[in-house]
Amino acid sequence: MRKNGAMRTGLAAMVCGAVAVTLSACGGPEGGGGGEVKGHAGARGEAARTSAPAVDPTRIPEVGDRLQGKIPSDSRQVLAVYGEGKDSADSTAVLYTKSGTTWEKTRSWAAHNGKKGWTTDHHEGDKRSPVGVYTLSDAGGVLADPGARMPYTQSETFQAPHYWAKSHWHDFDYVIAIDYNRLKGNPPDDPTRPWGDDKGGGIWLHMDHGSGTSACVSLPKPAMEYLLRNLDPEQHPVVLMGDKADLKA
Repeated sequence: MRKNGAMRTGLAAMVCGAVAVTLSACGGPEGGGGGEVKGHAGARGEAARTSAPAVDPTRIPEVGDRLQGKIPSDSRQVLAVYGEGKDSADSTAVLYTKSGTTWEKTRSWAAHNGKKGWTTDHHEGDKRSPVGVYTLSDAGGVLADPGARMPYTQSETFQAPHYWAKSHWHDFDYVIAIDYNRLKGNPPDDPTRPWGDDKGGGIWLHMDHGSGTSACVSLPKPAMEYLLRNLDPEQHPVVLMGDKADLKA
């Protein structure tokens, strides 16, 4: 049940990365060092060091001005999803929390994204996750609320069909809606697509099944539980996601 007590009924019209009548499967060093340079007897040795570029603690690491500027000024929680490559389904999710003007790394997890990689122009069925910065405002799943701070809807309508591969059956035990082409303030399985069906929708953070998704970002169960319990609407959390090259652009 949603925290406001409203009951969810009916079959979800939800697709992870696509619109359909029923649920659709989201997947069916720093260098350094250098030794001391020693001179002749009596001469003073000098240290030769290779220094790494300075890290600006007021910015999310490895993110260029274009996307850095899209982080809302009032946001104090950013889940950065660093895709390994434009056409790769492998990524790393890192949660950053802002203290004063400084972003601090809180947690990181291995993750997956769209099975065909990433795109800056996402469309229905392209099997790529959309690059960008999106708010996170609503959650839900098959399982009971684990203590989420954002509104949480528990419903059997999130259940992945059992004609899918068994590895997918628990994909939607926990989900957090990524606010791409959806109406914030509604349960994640609300089918409304403000930008139209061609732009896709139903893109979530959800449980990982070990491979790429249809467009969602998937994380291990402990990661989902941690995010649900710690992403705080009063901190205006967002997800910043894309392949590393697009993130740096």
